[in-house]
Amino acid sequence: MTKLEELTVLLVNEINEFNTGIDKLEKITNKINATKVGIDITEYKTLIENHLKKMKEQIDTQNRFESRFENLIKTAKVYPNWAVIVFIISLLSGIVSTFFLLLINTS
Repeated sequence: MTKLEELTVLLVNEINEFNTGIDKLEKITNKINATKVGIDITEYKTLIENHLKKMKEQIDTQNRFESRFENLIKTAKVYPNWAVIVFIISLLSGIVSTFFLLLINTS
């Protein structure tokens, strides 16, 4: 009987230790569930704000470039002024010389 009593005492001790372990785990899980984790997003907020500023600057730069390019296209000429003037002068001289030759041949 003594061995049976020893085994019973040992079993009771183990059950008691198991129950205390479970109590500790319950307390820890309650603490974990009650604990609120705060996330610090100030660093990310500043990074996002800086990124937004850079994006706005980039968009402004692109808009300025686009407007400058549109103005250049609107004011662009196919031929330079001097080429147009030379063409008109040569055309007029050709017409005048043709009329002059016609006048000389008819007389």
